[in-house]
Amino acid sequence: MPYEPIRLGHLNQMLSKLREAIYEPIAKLNVTAWVTPEPVSFEERMSGQKITLSQGERWGELWDCAWFCFTGSIPPSGSDAKVVLLLDVNGELCLVDHEGTPVQGLTTINSEFEFTLGLPGKRVVELDHSSITVAEGAFELWADAGNNDLFGKYQGGTVKEAVIAICHEGIRSLYYDTEVLLETAEHLPADTARREKILQSLYDVSLILTEFTPDRIHRAKGLLNEQLSFRGGDSVMNISAVGHAHIDLAWLWPIRETIRKGARTFSTVLRMMERYPDYVFGASQPQLYDWMKEHYPKLYDQIKERVQEGRWEPQGAMWVESDTNVPGGESLVRQILYGKRYFQQEFGMEMKSLWMPDVFGYSASLPQLLKKSGVDYMMTQKLSWSEYNRHPHHSFLWEGIDGSSVLTHMPPEDTYNSPAAPRSIAKAEREYLDKNVSNHALMLFGIGDGGGGPGEEHLERLEREKNLLGLAPVVQEPSWRFFERLNEERERFQTWRGELYLEKHQGTLTSQARSKRYNRKMEKALRELEFAAVLANRIGKSYPAETLETIWKEVLLYQFHDILPGSSIKRVYDESLIRYEELLQQTEAMITETYGYLADHISSSEADSSGVVVFNSLPWEREEWLHMDGRWCKVQVPSMGYTVVSDYGNQGVEREVASSIEIDSETLDSGFHVKAKERSMENDILIVKFDQNGGITSILDKLEAREVILQGQRGNDLRVYHDEGDAWDFRHDYSAQAGMPLILNDIRELRDGPRVGLVFDYSYGESTLTQTVTLTEGSRRIDFETGADWRENGKMLRTSFPVNIRTDQVHCEIQFGSLSRPTHRNTMWDFAKDEICAHQWVDLSEPDYGVALLNDCKYGHRAINNVLDLHLLRSSSYPDPVADRAEHQFTYSLYPHQGNHVQAEIYRKGNELNIPLRLSSLSVSSADVSEGKLPYMKAFLQPDHPHIMVESVKKAEDSNDIIVRLYETSGTQVKTKLSIGWNAAEVWEVDLMENNISKLELQNQSDVVLSFTPFEIISLRLKG
Repeated sequence: MPYEPIRLGHLNQMLSKLREAIYEPIAKLNVTAWVTPEPVSFEERMSGQKITLSQGERWGELWDCAWFCFTGSIPPSGSDAKVVLLLDVNGELCLVDHEGTPVQGLTTINSEFEFTLGLPGKRVVELDHSSITVAEGAFELWADAGNNDLFGKYQGGTVKEAVIAICHEGIRSLYYDTEVLLETAEHLPADTARREKILQSLYDVSLILTEFTPDRIHRAKGLLNEQLSFRGGDSVMNISAVGHAHIDLAWLWPIRETIRKGARTFSTVLRMMERYPDYVFGASQPQLYDWMKEHYPKLYDQIKERVQEGRWEPQGAMWVESDTNVPGGESLVRQILYGKRYFQQEFGMEMKSLWMPDVFGYSASLPQLLKKSGVDYMMTQKLSWSEYNRHPHHSFLWEGIDGSSVLTHMPPEDTYNSPAAPRSIAKAEREYLDKNVSNHALMLFGIGDGGGGPGEEHLERLEREKNLLGLAPVVQEPSWRFFERLNEERERFQTWRGELYLEKHQGTLTSQARSKRYNRKMEKALRELEFAAVLANRIGKSYPAETLETIWKEVLLYQFHDILPGSSIKRVYDESLIRYEELLQQTEAMITETYGYLADHISSSEADSSGVVVFNSLPWEREEWLHMDGRWCKVQVPSMGYTVVSDYGNQGVEREVASSIEIDSETLDSGFHVKAKERSMENDILIVKFDQNGGITSILDKLEAREVILQGQRGNDLRVYHDEGDAWDFRHDYSAQAGMPLILNDIRELRDGPRVGLVFDYSYGESTLTQTVTLTEGSRRIDFETGADWRENGKMLRTSFPVNIRTDQVHCEIQFGSLSRPTHRNTMWDFAKDEICAHQWVDLSEPDYGVALLNDCKYGHRAINNVLDLHLLRSSSYPDPVADRAEHQFTYSLYPHQGNHVQAEIYRKGNELNIPLRLSSLSVSSADVSEGKLPYMKAFLQPDHPHIMVESVKKAEDSNDIIVRLYETSGTQVKTKLSIGWNAAEVWEVDLMENNISKLELQNQSDVVLSFTPFEIISLRLKG
């Protein structure tokens, strides 16, 4: 007689019936809510609009907040049944104790979370909960609610469930036994003995469970215990599991809601740790911990206890999980500096890994920053999202532009929301691309973004999967232990050299252009302020360390990978743009005040006391035209120093001209070698010609007798393309259809001393754009100063320059160096990198001549064949429906040059565009140098090699020493002498955490010789 065929569908039906039988509602709760538009404290919980609610009734709109009070009485029971509460208000709840401290988070089951990764809802509250006050069977429970789901969506705002229920513990336990065994069998090879025995046991259980009586549940559990007792998982592969709750600091919700999501999540973790002693959880981002410390200090103390116990792992080395494409080099240094210092100061822990699961690509500068910060490992998984090519490894050595490498791991499950189910373990083993050389993989399990991290289901599964026959062994442990084991296999891993490019989300290099502009301006302003503050501190002014750290940390917050890339909702930008403007005003005011202090201490006499002090924070002498008091003056300013320009013209060549006005082409040039007429402009180096629509038809380099624009093509070809993508992505083939040109409405000439140009007024649809194209005497730079009032929907604005250069490589500035990328599309890897990130410049060069495209706040570029293309604006409609429909200001510049990008020192040109000379009036009260004043002209720091950039000068974090950070810009080995403009007692090389490495020989109390490898960063500590 044949055996009864076992049908998986029948067994899955049994599993569903078990799940539905776990909780039995026995009474309704009384529900009262006090609704407010914004969060209020526990003490003010009854200040909102009071409403009494029944199941199914609505309590608010999206982003509304409410304090809920649930009351009820426990019905008498003659059994030992476990009584619980089931709560779901179609939003997020945070239960609190009698003092208002978060105790547990609850989340609606109505969410767009991917159900294949698990059910997002957390709705069960046990009656021994510390948030519940029980007296003679009656109880009261307070909870802080947000009317949004995990992804900031409005799910109706109704009370879905508020009941007292019996939890049938036997059924609950049997459900997880059944789930784990059934799924294990489904992932075992067909016809294996292990699979068949599991399925037979489950079939036998289904015959028993015609009713869910205690006796039948007990018998069924006995049958499955036999299968669960088979131990000895496949030890060829070992999985380290750590609980995770990825929390975007802003995305589809405002920052204020992130703080509350953190409280809900972390309090849930703490409650789960009480129930599951093996549970190990990790969380990154010191900013999030700091919010807990500020807003929920008692909750924070509980977190610290679990950290000391070793079951809660602070993770990662950055202040936030920052974007790494757009932030500048020093910003990435400060992310690590402030991030590592916070975890060290708060928990006494040294962070050895970078935790970046969700970032949109990784700069090739990062490995050096990590190694010089004591960070040896990196974890991510985002590369699994690439569209055209699969990254070939899950475990590999990632090597940056300088040759530094870090051990990098991507969990082979390709998610940070693992359900920790048998399918997770099976997928990790099946998909691990390096399982031929590695025995170790990482699993990140839980539900993030307010989902509370791991729930009961994750932890119940893991208890049964520890070493279950048929699955790879799983152990819950902190990720640092996993990385130590992985590091033992280091020599067997392959190396990936260069950037980790994500073949997706290229729109984030342009989306929310105003945020990107503010970020660039803030980075440059903070660099200027720190340099000025160090100089002022040398002569007695206190260094604003606390203020600087506060400003820096807010700037770092806005570099989070869903804020700076432009992929958050409108409210995030409404709020952050206001703060950016306030921060920039504050920083600029401090720069002005600090340079004013320095100017007050410069030696002068009554005769020249009305002069101007010109400050230069770049590490080379600059010669530039400045307009001061009705005069144009060509000023020479020493490296990282200043000079005084007096009424008598010392340190400058003056020419008297009218103040800046627009005049016609017949006006005399006042002695300057510049001129303009209707369709052309010229200086002593270049002749630029335009067509009837404002495009550039010719740029003639007079000194080289070379045409820059390809014959028959148009330079600065401003075009609008259809862009129906979201904030993350636009179609890869957007350029298959020629873009639409702007309409030129007016053109007029501009003359301003040594500066000459044409002003073009354009329109397109509902938008207008005014562009002033200028040349300056003695300069190769053609500036395109642009103001746009952009009102288009689903459009992108780009400019293109087809240049007379043939090369297979485009050189792109990234943090602390540059990167070469192909201009051809020979392979799918090349094809996928159509939109590329660059900072202040990109360059196409032949060995003896090239053209660079500079900018002051743009990041999205394209370089194909001989065309340099810059992405200026895009107006996507999700998640911000009015993204970039606003007024914009930006400048880009074309720079034709002799030699290649190294010989032409293009990095200097990009910095000069972004970092202007600063002016301050000379004080009438200035006295003589002999009284301790500053001299008339001074250089404070000066490297004698042209390839060395000084990225930052700041006070050390823990002393009054000065930190100077330099790097090699050209990709060559360099030796340089750094001259220091004050007496230094000692000079030490330090790492990026400002720890001493080695003492350097100091010559003449002011000079130190440094040797750089290609793109190397060297940080110095100047003492005394």
